[in-house]
Amino acid sequence: MLGLEDKVVVVTGGNHGIGASIVEVLEEFGAKVAYNYRSEPGPRGSLAVKVDVTDEAGMAEFADKVERELGPIYGIVPNAGIIKDNLIVRMPTDDWHSVLEVNLTGAYYTVKSILPKMYERQEGSVVFISSLGGQRGNIGQANYSAAKAGMIALAQTLALEAARYGVRSNVVAPGYTETDIVKGIPEKVQEVLIKQIPLRRFAQPKEMAWVVAFLLSPVASSYITGQVIPVNGGQYF
Repeated sequence: MLGLEDKVVVVTGGNHGIGASIVEVLEEFGAKVAYNYRSEPGPRGSLAVKVDVTDEAGMAEFADKVERELGPIYGIVPNAGIIKDNLIVRMPTDDWHSVLEVNLTGAYYTVKSILPKMYERQEGSVVFISSLGGQRGNIGQANYSAAKAGMIALAQTLALEAARYGVRSNVVAPGYTETDIVKGIPEKVQEVLIKQIPLRRFAQPKEMAWVVAFLLSPVASSYITGQVIPVNGGQYF
Protein backbone atom coordinates (compact mmCIF):
# COMPACT_ATOMS: atom_id res chain seq x y z
CA MET A 1 0.00 0.00 0.00
CA LEU A 2 2.80 2.43 0.88
CA GLY A 3 5.38 0.81 -1.34
CA LEU A 4 7.66 -0.05 1.60
CA GLU A 5 7.72 -3.80 0.99
CA ASP A 6 11.31 -5.08 1.22
CA LYS A 7 12.66 -1.54 1.55
CA VAL A 8 15.61 -1.38 3.96
CA VAL A 9 15.22 1.31 6.61
CA VAL A 10 17.65 2.33 9.35
CA VAL A 11 16.15 3.62 12.61
CA THR A 12 18.40 4.95 15.36
CA GLY A 13 17.31 4.27 18.92
CA GLY A 14 14.88 1.64 17.70
CA ASN A 15 14.88 -0.47 20.85
CA HIS A 16 12.39 1.52 22.94
CA GLY A 17 9.80 4.29 22.97
CA ILE A 18 8.83 5.96 19.72
CA GLY A 19 11.74 4.25 17.97
CA ALA A 20 10.46 0.77 18.82
CA SER A 21 7.01 1.69 17.51
CA ILE A 22 8.56 2.96 14.29
CA VAL A 23 10.37 -0.35 13.84
CA GLU A 24 7.15 -2.28 14.49
CA VAL A 25 4.98 -0.24 12.12
CA LEU A 26 7.54 -0.29 9.31
CA GLU A 27 7.76 -4.07 9.60
CA GLU A 28 3.96 -4.23 9.39
CA PHE A 29 4.25 -2.41 6.07
CA GLY A 30 6.79 -4.96 4.86
CA ALA A 31 10.04 -3.05 5.36
CA LYS A 32 13.28 -4.65 6.53
CA VAL A 33 14.36 -2.57 9.51
CA ALA A 34 17.80 -2.24 11.06
CA TYR A 35 18.36 -0.25 14.23
CA ASN A 36 21.09 0.60 16.68
CA TYR A 37 20.93 0.53 20.47
CA ARG A 38 23.17 1.38 23.42
CA SER A 39 21.73 -0.76 26.23
CA GLU A 40 19.49 -3.70 25.34
CA PRO A 41 17.98 -4.63 21.94
CA GLY A 42 14.24 -4.44 21.38
CA PRO A 43 11.90 -7.26 20.33
CA ARG A 44 11.55 -6.38 16.63
CA GLY A 45 13.69 -5.61 13.61
CA SER A 46 15.62 -7.56 11.00
CA LEU A 47 18.98 -6.42 12.37
CA ALA A 48 19.97 -4.87 15.71
CA VAL A 49 23.50 -3.56 16.28
CA LYS A 50 25.00 -2.15 19.47
CA VAL A 51 26.63 1.13 18.46
CA ASP A 52 26.50 4.68 19.79
CA VAL A 53 25.26 7.38 17.40
CA THR A 54 28.05 9.66 18.65
CA ASP A 55 30.65 7.25 17.24
CA GLU A 56 31.13 8.46 13.67
CA ALA A 57 33.28 5.51 12.59
CA GLY A 58 30.95 3.07 14.33
CA MET A 59 27.92 4.47 12.53
CA ALA A 60 29.70 4.17 9.19
CA GLU A 61 30.47 0.52 9.97
CA PHE A 62 26.83 0.01 10.99
CA ALA A 63 25.66 1.36 7.62
CA ASP A 64 28.03 -0.97 5.77
CA LYS A 65 26.83 -3.95 7.83
CA VAL A 66 23.19 -3.15 7.05
CA GLU A 67 23.89 -3.04 3.32
CA ARG A 68 25.83 -6.31 3.44
CA GLU A 69 23.17 -8.20 5.39
CA LEU A 70 19.87 -6.62 4.32
CA GLY A 71 20.54 -4.84 1.04
CA PRO A 72 20.56 -1.24 -0.20
CA ILE A 73 19.36 1.28 2.38
CA TYR A 74 16.30 3.20 1.20
CA GLY A 75 15.21 5.04 4.36
CA ILE A 76 16.78 6.66 7.41
CA VAL A 77 15.01 7.66 10.61
CA PRO A 78 17.32 9.58 12.98
CA ASN A 79 15.41 9.10 16.22
CA ALA A 80 17.97 8.46 18.98
CA GLY A 81 17.85 11.02 21.74
CA ILE A 82 18.39 11.73 25.42
CA ILE A 83 17.15 14.36 27.85
CA LYS A 84 19.02 16.07 30.69
CA ASP A 85 16.67 18.82 31.78
CA ASN A 86 17.56 21.88 33.83
CA LEU A 87 17.18 25.64 33.76
CA ILE A 88 19.89 27.37 31.74
CA VAL A 89 21.55 28.95 34.78
CA ARG A 90 21.68 25.57 36.55
CA MET A 91 22.55 23.33 33.63
CA PRO A 92 25.95 21.62 33.87
CA THR A 93 27.93 22.37 30.72
CA ASP A 94 28.53 18.64 30.24
CA ASP A 95 24.75 18.13 30.06
CA TRP A 96 24.50 20.79 27.38
CA HIS A 97 27.18 19.13 25.28
CA SER A 98 26.00 15.53 25.75
CA VAL A 99 22.42 16.25 24.66
CA LEU A 100 23.59 18.18 21.58
CA GLU A 101 26.07 15.40 20.78
CA VAL A 102 23.51 12.59 20.88
CA ASN A 103 20.41 14.34 19.56
CA LEU A 104 21.92 16.52 16.84
CA THR A 105 25.45 15.38 16.03
CA GLY A 106 24.28 11.75 16.21
CA ALA A 107 21.65 12.50 13.56
CA TYR A 108 24.33 14.15 11.41
CA TYR A 109 26.65 11.13 11.70
CA THR A 110 23.77 8.80 10.85
CA VAL A 111 22.78 10.48 7.61
CA LYS A 112 26.35 11.33 6.60
CA SER A 113 27.35 7.66 6.62
CA ILE A 114 24.44 6.57 4.40
CA LEU A 115 23.73 9.47 2.04
CA PRO A 116 26.50 8.70 -0.49
CA LYS A 117 24.94 5.29 -1.08
CA MET A 118 21.50 6.86 -1.58
CA TYR A 119 22.90 9.48 -3.94
CA GLU A 120 24.45 6.78 -6.11
CA ARG A 121 21.10 5.00 -6.36
CA GLN A 122 19.13 8.24 -6.89
CA GLU A 123 16.53 7.17 -4.34
CA GLY A 124 15.78 7.52 -0.66
CA SER A 125 13.83 9.18 2.11
CA VAL A 126 15.00 10.57 5.46
CA VAL A 127 12.60 11.30 8.32
CA PHE A 128 14.07 13.08 11.32
CA ILE A 129 12.33 12.80 14.69
CA SER A 130 12.41 16.28 16.20
CA SER A 131 10.01 17.58 18.86
CA LEU A 132 7.46 20.19 19.82
CA GLY A 133 10.32 21.60 21.90
CA GLY A 134 12.34 22.11 18.74
CA GLN A 135 9.60 24.27 17.28
CA ARG A 136 8.93 26.60 20.18
CA GLY A 137 11.38 25.89 23.02
CA ASN A 138 10.50 24.62 26.47
CA ILE A 139 11.41 25.76 29.97
CA GLY A 140 14.17 23.60 31.43
CA GLN A 141 15.08 22.09 28.07
CA ALA A 142 17.48 24.55 26.46
CA ASN A 143 19.83 21.77 25.39
CA TYR A 144 17.08 19.47 24.10
CA SER A 145 15.16 22.24 22.33
CA ALA A 146 18.33 23.61 20.73
CA ALA A 147 19.25 20.14 19.47
CA LYS A 148 15.78 19.46 18.08
CA ALA A 149 15.59 22.89 16.44
CA GLY A 150 18.99 22.22 14.91
CA MET A 151 17.66 18.93 13.61
CA ILE A 152 14.90 20.77 11.74
CA ALA A 153 17.50 23.04 10.13
CA LEU A 154 19.64 20.00 9.28
CA ALA A 155 16.67 18.24 7.68
CA GLN A 156 15.65 21.24 5.59
CA THR A 157 19.22 21.86 4.45
CA LEU A 158 19.43 18.21 3.46
CA ALA A 159 16.15 18.54 1.53
CA LEU A 160 17.76 21.24 -0.62
CA GLU A 161 21.06 19.40 -1.09
CA ALA A 162 19.59 15.96 -1.75
CA ALA A 163 16.73 16.82 -4.08
CA ARG A 164 18.82 16.53 -7.25
CA TYR A 165 19.75 13.00 -6.19
CA GLY A 166 16.14 11.90 -5.77
CA VAL A 167 16.39 11.84 -1.97
CA ARG A 168 13.75 13.50 0.22
CA SER A 169 14.14 14.82 3.78
CA ASN A 170 11.33 15.62 6.22
CA VAL A 171 10.67 15.98 9.94
CA VAL A 172 8.13 14.59 12.38
CA ALA A 173 7.77 16.80 15.47
CA PRO A 174 6.03 14.82 18.22
CA GLY A 175 4.18 16.42 21.08
CA TYR A 176 3.75 14.70 24.45
CA THR A 177 3.74 10.96 23.76
CA GLU A 178 3.07 8.08 26.15
CA THR A 179 6.62 6.81 26.46
CA ASP A 180 8.24 5.74 29.72
CA ILE A 181 9.55 9.29 30.21
CA VAL A 182 6.09 10.87 29.99
CA LYS A 183 4.54 8.11 32.09
CA GLY A 184 7.08 9.00 34.79
CA ILE A 185 5.78 12.56 35.08
CA PRO A 186 3.75 13.09 38.30
CA GLU A 187 0.03 12.58 37.71
CA LYS A 188 -0.92 16.14 38.68
CA VAL A 189 1.61 17.54 36.21
CA GLN A 190 0.23 15.22 33.52
CA GLU A 191 -3.24 16.63 34.15
CA VAL A 192 -1.94 20.17 33.65
CA LEU A 193 -0.19 19.20 30.43
CA ILE A 194 -3.24 17.43 29.01
CA LYS A 195 -5.31 20.58 29.54
CA GLN A 196 -2.90 22.38 27.20
CA ILE A 197 -3.62 19.91 24.40
CA PRO A 198 -6.81 20.55 22.38
CA LEU A 199 -7.36 16.81 21.83
CA ARG A 200 -7.07 16.34 25.62
CA ARG A 201 -4.77 13.34 25.63
CA PHE A 202 -1.17 12.31 25.06
CA ALA A 203 -0.22 10.65 21.79
CA GLN A 204 0.45 6.96 21.42
CA PRO A 205 3.89 6.08 19.99
CA LYS A 206 2.30 4.39 16.99
CA GLU A 207 0.67 7.69 16.03
CA MET A 208 4.17 8.99 15.36
CA ALA A 209 5.22 5.81 13.58
CA TRP A 210 2.35 5.95 11.09
CA VAL A 211 3.36 9.47 10.04
CA VAL A 212 6.96 8.30 9.65
CA ALA A 213 5.80 5.46 7.40
CA PHE A 214 3.81 7.92 5.29
CA LEU A 215 6.82 10.23 4.86
CA LEU A 216 9.12 7.33 3.99
CA SER A 217 6.71 6.06 1.36
CA PRO A 218 7.84 6.41 -2.26
CA VAL A 219 4.16 6.32 -3.21
CA ALA A 220 2.18 8.39 -0.70
CA SER A 221 4.66 11.23 -0.12
CA SER A 222 6.82 11.25 -3.24
CA TYR A 223 6.40 15.03 -3.73
CA ILE A 224 6.93 16.04 -0.10
CA THR A 225 10.33 17.26 1.09
CA GLY A 226 11.66 19.85 3.52
CA GLN A 227 8.50 19.75 5.62
CA VAL A 228 7.94 19.64 9.38
CA ILE A 229 4.88 17.62 10.35
CA PRO A 230 3.69 18.45 13.89
CA VAL A 231 1.96 15.53 15.63
CA ASN A 232 0.92 17.18 18.88
CA GLY A 233 -2.85 17.05 19.22
CA GLY A 234 -3.19 20.70 18.23
CA GLN A 235 -0.94 22.02 20.99
CA TYR A 236 1.15 24.03 18.53
CA PHE A 237 0.78 24.92 14.86
